[in-house]
Amino acid sequence: MMHKYKNSEAKNCLIDKHVVFIGDSRIRQLFYSFIKLINPQVKEEGVKHGNIPFEDKSASIKVDFLWYPEVNGSMRQRIKSWAEGSVAKPHIIVVGAATWSIKIHNGSNEALAQYKINITSIAPLLEKLAISSDVYWVLQDPVYEDMLSESRKMITNEKIDAYNEAAVRILNSSSRNSKAKVKVFSVSKLIAQETIMKSADGLHLPESSRDTNAMILMNVYCNKIMKPIDGSCCQPQPPLTLIQKIAFCFFTLSIFGYLIISLIHRNNYRKNKSCTDLESGEEKKPAISTPNVSTLEMLLHCFCKLGLIMTYFYLCDRANLFMKENKFYTHSSFFIPIVYILVLGVFYTENTKETKVLNREQTDEWKGWMQLVILVYHISGASTFLPVYMHIRVLVAAYLFQTGYGHFSYFWIKGDFGVYRVCQVLFRLNFLVVVLCIVMDRPYQFYYFVPLVTVWFMIIYATLAVWPQIVQKKANGSCLWHFGLLLKLICLLTCIYFLSYSQDVFEKIFSFWPLSKCFELNGNVYEWWFRWKLDRYVVFHGMLFAFIYLALQKHQMISEGKGDPLFSNRVSNVLLFISIVSFLTYSIWASSCKNKTECNELHPSVSVVQILAFILIRNIPGYVRSVYSSFFAWFGKISLELFICQYHIWLAADTKGILVLIPGYPMFNVLVSTFIFVCVAHEISQITNDLAQIVVPKDNSTLLKRLLCIAGFFSGLHFFSAMQDQSRH
Repeated sequence: MMHKYKNSEAKNCLIDKHVVFIGDSRIRQLFYSFIKLINPQVKEEGVKHGNIPFEDKSASIKVDFLWYPEVNGSMRQRIKSWAEGSVAKPHIIVVGAATWSIKIHNGSNEALAQYKINITSIAPLLEKLAISSDVYWVLQDPVYEDMLSESRKMITNEKIDAYNEAAVRILNSSSRNSKAKVKVFSVSKLIAQETIMKSADGLHLPESSRDTNAMILMNVYCNKIMKPIDGSCCQPQPPLTLIQKIAFCFFTLSIFGYLIISLIHRNNYRKNKSCTDLESGEEKKPAISTPNVSTLEMLLHCFCKLGLIMTYFYLCDRANLFMKENKFYTHSSFFIPIVYILVLGVFYTENTKETKVLNREQTDEWKGWMQLVILVYHISGASTFLPVYMHIRVLVAAYLFQTGYGHFSYFWIKGDFGVYRVCQVLFRLNFLVVVLCIVMDRPYQFYYFVPLVTVWFMIIYATLAVWPQIVQKKANGSCLWHFGLLLKLICLLTCIYFLSYSQDVFEKIFSFWPLSKCFELNGNVYEWWFRWKLDRYVVFHGMLFAFIYLALQKHQMISEGKGDPLFSNRVSNVLLFISIVSFLTYSIWASSCKNKTECNELHPSVSVVQILAFILIRNIPGYVRSVYSSFFAWFGKISLELFICQYHIWLAADTKGILVLIPGYPMFNVLVSTFIFVCVAHEISQITNDLAQIVVPKDNSTLLKRLLCIAGFFSGLHFFSAMQDQSRH
């Protein structure tokens, strides 16, 4: 993966540095592309066959081009002055030449022999410089022979290959006897093989190709200094933190513990197996027919599987074991998989168990297809295409809409505000993210969606649980309670509106400890503010929709029978027409967006239009409401795990790139990584459900003890985190 360095980043990396480019006109091209990364205003106006200086005084950066078109005594003398003389050594040296030797000597074998002798004499000097400086030997790019002028016809790709082979062999041979090593910069040659046909003269690379070369050179040197997450080249593997080491020990002990308990249980089970009575010849019945699975064994089994899965996570996105590649968006890479997925979903259509609006199968189906679309959006890099970005924002808003709708409906109908319910929801939402924060050394806010749904769940709970607690059973006795609930919702809306226009107040609230530990990213809470503000009204819309729908249902104003339209035929047709028009109108508006910032400002207020339109289109016709896609519903049941796991084992570099398990075969790689990714997400969902039953029991006294243990766990985590921060500083 190649990080695209901004001017400010390039200056920070190269501050107080001296960089030297030595060579011919092709090295001069690379020099100009390199200094444009520092100052884009630079124009290529230097002397063609002479030295060209560049200096950025604001960052004390010096970059010089030295004209040495041949590897000869003059070049050797210059390099020797740095290696053995008292002259200050450059921090970075980029050198390469050959085409002039081929041209001047008409491609003779004697010139090649002399080239080998000259490089052999220069190599030890370069190795000596490489001890304290970064030295790069640039291999010669191929030429496009059909476009070469008559004076350059002797520069053939066969000759260039011979010169490159000689340079690599001599430099590698010299490296074996040296502590330092000259780095061979071969990427330019590989790029030229694909792009030299676009050259203006058959010899020099097109501008886009040399700019890529310069960016790669910047990555090679700066990645180890700046450590960009999306620059996978040339970075040392980050050392394990104290918390990661403790997690590793914990999972290792869990694996050994589970194996020991399993062996003990297996031996006990074998002893109790039926055996033949030798005297009677009859088979005795065993005292125990199946081995008992204790809570401890189940717990260790879960942690054993989780430990193996987390090892895979770490190897994929923290160890330098697998390659990573940049995303490159094309319309076909996004829309073709979407069409294929939608066709698959239609093939797996089944009848629903119930025909209510937004029944369980339908909401699982909704989550499923939305999650699959979001996954394709992420892996294809479609965020660069604004119309797709705006529609994906609606899908994220729809998830939050379901959060408001689902939790409001539960509390309103059940009236269950107990600690058990709250702990179950919080555990299922946050378990995987907490484990990943520990194993992958990432802040909680990095997995922004989970903090978002967690906070909104607590807001919904607080809104309905505070006095007076108004639930459906109580409201049925008097209509005044409905107005009381509406007042609560109005107060909630007022608070949301106030916080959305009071960034300072919002940031102060979430900057207090311990909230700051959860919601800070890169030292501030701006990212949390941005994420919260982007969909600030949609959870309220979901709660309001649930209230209105349940009120209509209670008063039997809608028909939810199998095959029946939701309202009378006339009303249903009118609402269906309005919904389709609203849905398309939003899509037209989103597709015409020109500015992401302006569209994001409108999004919180208008996203509900398309969400409500979809719900009505999906539920008004009875035959549509009575069926669902089991394919999408299956993915919907593990949608949270899919959303979180993609960060590290499907995408890579914290979602900035794509994981490459099988290099050279992109389609096969996606198929294999997707299969593993989905299996892992499903397994984590099962582990979370199993652990939720153990960690969050229904018995209140036992639950209180577990909560105290969890509080102790997070206190210890905070203590070790503080120790880590202190050691880093």
